[in-house]
Amino acid sequence: MKAKYIILSVLALTLVACEKDFFETESPSAMDEAVFKSADLTQQAIGAIYNCFGEDKSFRNRLCGGYVALNTDIEHCSKTEDAEYAAYNITAGTGNLSTANGKDPWAYLNSAIERANVVIDGIRTHSDTTDVNFKYLLGEALTLRAFCYLEMVKLWGDVPASFESFNGNNQEVLYTKKQDRNVIYEQLRIDLKDAARLMPWSAQCPGSAANYTGRPSKALAYGLLARMDLMYAGLAMRPDVFTEGGTKACSVQYNIKDADGGKQKRQELYQEAVWACAQVIKQEDFKFKSNFEDVFKDLCQDVTDYSNSEWIWALPFLDGARGQVLALTGNKMSTNCAGILNNTISFGSGNTNNTKTQAMIEIVPTFYYAFDKNDKRRDITILPWTWEYDDGSGTASSGYAAETFPGVPATDKKLYQKNSNISQMYLGKLRVEWMKRSYSSNEDCIDMPVLRYTDILLMFAEAAIGSREGNAPADLCGISPQECFDKVRARAGLSSKPLSFDAIVDERAFEFCGENLRKYDLMRWGLLKEKLMTADAACRDLQNNTGAFAGRPDSVYYHYSRNDAYSQTGAAYIIDQFVGLDLGATRPAECTKENGWVVKSFFDKDEVPYITTDKWYLFRNADDIDTHQYWPIFDVNLAASNGTLWNDYAY
Repeated sequence: MKAKYIILSVLALTLVACEKDFFETESPSAMDEAVFKSADLTQQAIGAIYNCFGEDKSFRNRLCGGYVALNTDIEHCSKTEDAEYAAYNITAGTGNLSTANGKDPWAYLNSAIERANVVIDGIRTHSDTTDVNFKYLLGEALTLRAFCYLEMVKLWGDVPASFESFNGNNQEVLYTKKQDRNVIYEQLRIDLKDAARLMPWSAQCPGSAANYTGRPSKALAYGLLARMDLMYAGLAMRPDVFTEGGTKACSVQYNIKDADGGKQKRQELYQEAVWACAQVIKQEDFKFKSNFEDVFKDLCQDVTDYSNSEWIWALPFLDGARGQVLALTGNKMSTNCAGILNNTISFGSGNTNNTKTQAMIEIVPTFYYAFDKNDKRRDITILPWTWEYDDGSGTASSGYAAETFPGVPATDKKLYQKNSNISQMYLGKLRVEWMKRSYSSNEDCIDMPVLRYTDILLMFAEAAIGSREGNAPADLCGISPQECFDKVRARAGLSSKPLSFDAIVDERAFEFCGENLRKYDLMRWGLLKEKLMTADAACRDLQNNTGAFAGRPDSVYYHYSRNDAYSQTGAAYIIDQFVGLDLGATRPAECTKENGWVVKSFFDKDEVPYITTDKWYLFRNADDIDTHQYWPIFDVNLAASNGTLWNDYAY
């Protein structure tokens, strides 16, 4: 089905935009031929696509993190029992993901696709496609449409394949039936290669798109093509037989069955992914950052200069408008910190725990121990502390002795990093203290990360393995997959490791934790259930001090130093040393109370125990994992579909 809201006039983008005056002028009707005779008006028409991304329950706050891509073997949702979408037992209907009026992720993605269709058809019909500006804009629209379709397939599996705009007459275009996702994959292969042909590399893009991470370029088209090829060549939760009206019979299977020439087709897709990634590697290897932390600091500090950023594309949110990327995926802070911690005016998020506000992504604690101790990514990715503010009453710092904060009496006000516990370790890749802009309420407006150069390197290495299926020869374009793989590990401070499929599975976890990739990687590898169950069992061992975690440490030791640079006013304390969490760790002799060290139990909680038999953790029911990997199409969308939509997978 087409989106409920068909575009009849092009809206000036006011909520989501690039910061180069991209969408500031009202424009005439999108159905007017004059729009597509003007590059400026056509650019505004593309602005209407971006506008869909900034709406409530779109990428603003549902598709940017927390609600998507959870739970996995390395990330879980902090919303606990009501997070049905993360526990693989979501029911069709309404709730956090949808409303009764069609303002939901399905509606906005479909609306963006329809708006892209209008632009694509308009340019192809009315514009001078030999002009560099129109060529770029056509490539941009094709890329945005492909991006939206990949998001829909990730979330719902089979969806309508709608690649022409509605002209007001053809009801079959308005009510497009749900189709086998392979139809969409094949069209996107054509579209993304066309987009790569039309768009230049970022530095040569026209106008405000030049050298800007918020607009697509040739590299993004190639990168999305490789990402799609790996999805298409892989496994997925699928109906055993595609059946109009729906079926409960489903299983994890290859998108392309062996009986349909699957092995040969999969090898073709892997080779295409190798080729696509190779084009980017040959042209843009300069984008690989030498410091892992800088990749995310750049995002927080609005570094949108393409030549100085590892990001190939980060969906742009306008400063001061909308966007809750950091609110939903950043580190936890207390509401008491608002106006105290740098860059905060007020603070809130979509998830509350008593008086606390916190990000929706927490780290599966066993993942901390999966890292090599020398891996520089671990302490950037995982934070065992939160921001807290003691107003001097003593309530916020209960249990902390006066000597915890050297030089300041316990009764004085202070901002500090409060240690958390093993069940509440947070994603540290996006942090308020790294921001340059102010953070008001829960709209931080940080650009949403989509694709970075390191993903190109690891997709190339993975596709190189797949392209050799059956020992077939593979053209690797003169690039060594092992060297690409080792380059990522070297930045993390690790030595070379033989490239293999299992090594790729592990490395992508360490590199991309919290970036909304792991769930979909596990799905296309057919490993989602296996990895979830393995992680769940490991967490129980960790909690119970058994198995591989027998003899785990009970306490950790940390030391504060004063650094008022983190606070807008008053004293601020940061944990400058943290020891004792590693398996087999012993208490260093210098870690004494007299030397200013604090000892805390890391496994005791005041709240519900981390894992008990009556509380779910990564999933409620193991059988649901292989049936409810996707969201259901919401009731409001089914009701408006004129019978062209249905739910599969026992919904």
